[in-house]
Amino acid sequence: MKNQIVKPSILPGFMELLPSDQILFNKILDTIKNNYEGFGFIPMDTPIIEKSEILLAKGGGETTKQIYRFNKGKNDISLRFDLTVPFARYVSQYSQDLTFPLRRYQIGKVFRGERNQKGRFREFYQCDIDIINRGKLNIINDAEIPSIIYSVFKELDIDSFTIYINNRKLLNGYFEYLKIKNKEEVLRTIDKLDKIGEDQVKEELKLLCIENEVIEKLLKFIKINGDNNEILTKLKNLGVENELFQEGLNELEKVVYYIGCFKVPKEFYNINLKIARGLDYYTGTVYETMLNDYLNIGSICSGGRYDDLAQNYTTEKLSGVGISIGLTRLFYQLKEANLLKMDSSSTTSQVIVVPMDTEYINESIHLVNELRNKKVRSELYLEENKLGKKLNYANKLEVSYIVLVGKEEVETGFFTLKDMKTGSQNKFSMKEIIEVLNKR
Repeated sequence: MKNQIVKPSILPGFMELLPSDQILFNKILDTIKNNYEGFGFIPMDTPIIEKSEILLAKGGGETTKQIYRFNKGKNDISLRFDLTVPFARYVSQYSQDLTFPLRRYQIGKVFRGERNQKGRFREFYQCDIDIINRGKLNIINDAEIPSIIYSVFKELDIDSFTIYINNRKLLNGYFEYLKIKNKEEVLRTIDKLDKIGEDQVKEELKLLCIENEVIEKLLKFIKINGDNNEILTKLKNLGVENELFQEGLNELEKVVYYIGCFKVPKEFYNINLKIARGLDYYTGTVYETMLNDYLNIGSICSGGRYDDLAQNYTTEKLSGVGISIGLTRLFYQLKEANLLKMDSSSTTSQVIVVPMDTEYINESIHLVNELRNKKVRSELYLEENKLGKKLNYANKLEVSYIVLVGKEEVETGFFTLKDMKTGSQNKFSMKEIIEVLNKR
C-alpha cells in the first residue's frame, strides 16, 4: 500500500521566502542590526513562549483576542505578541544585574492571531530598540531615536520618507483645556484620522459625547501644519493655559532642536499633531515613519516615550523611549512596491569552484580551502555533470564568479576566474584570485 501524499502547504498569515528573497531579507535584517549596534545598543533575547499571566498582566483589550494561548501540562502559556512586554518582564527580573541607562535592541519573531489580509502576518519579525532608565530619562534621548531611524533607512537606500513626531502631553493637555474627560478613547479615535477620514472621526467623537464646537476646535488643532518652527510658533500663539500642554510643547521644542544637532536633515522629520499612537502606555514623544510616495503602506517604523514600562511587574519606576520596525511587513510592502534596490542572489557565495573533471577534485578542495581560510565565501561543485550543466547551475544561483580547475590550471598553477556577469575570464594565481575576490 502506497503512503498517502500530504499536499505541502502552510497556514495563511505566515511568510516563507525562496532563497533569493531570504538572502535579501537577511541583508535588510543585518543592516538594521548593524545600525542598532553602531549606535551603542546591546543585544537581548527573550523566550518566544511566556507565561500567560506575564503577557496578559495588563488584561483585556485586543491582546486577549489576538494572543496564541494554550496549556501544556499544568502550564498556561502563550506566544509573545510583541517584544515590549517580554522586555518589561526581563528588565524587572534582572534589574539588579543591568547597567542603567540601558540601551537594548532585540530582533525576533512575534505572533498575533489577526484576521488574515494582504500584507498583514500572524508570524512576523520585529526589530526593537529601547533606551530605559531608573526614574527619569533625559528628553535628548527622544531626539536621538530619529537619527537612528534616518541612518537605517538611508542605508537601505530608501530616499523619500518622513519621520513624523508629536507629544502625547501636548494632546492630553489640550484635551484638558477643552474639558474632554475620556482622553484615551479620543486619542485612539484621532489616531485613526488618516485611515477612516475626517467625517468618520467626527461621528466617532460624537458617540463619545463630544460636543460639535469642541470637535471643530480639536480638528482645527491637529491640522496645524507648516515646517517645524512654524508649527511650534503657532502652538505657542494659541495661548493654551494648561501645565501639561506647556510641558509637552517644551519637550517637543527640545526634541526638534536636538534632532537637528544629531544632523538629521530637516526634510526627513516633521511635527504632525495627528500622530497619537493608539497604545496607551505612550506618555510623551511619539513617532511614525512614512514613505512619502506610498502613504497607503502605513507606518514603517513607530514608537514613543513611556514613563513606567514595567509597572505590572515591579514597583520600581522605569522610564524609556523606543521604536519598532515591523521587518516582515516592511519587506513585503517594499517588494510589492518594487522599492528594494539591493542586489538579489540565490546564493551567499562569492565564488563557486568548478572542477572540470573528477580527477581534479583534490586540487579543487585545496583551492576552496585556501579561499575559505582567507574569508572568501566559497562553494565547491562536486556533482559529476558536464561543464554546461555546471555553468548553468552557477547562472541560476546568480553567483558573481566561478573558478575553473582543469588540466592546464593544475599544471601551471594559474586558474581560470570567470566573471559570470560580464562573461570575461582571465587566468590568475591562487594569491591573485584571493586578492581579486577580497576587493569585491
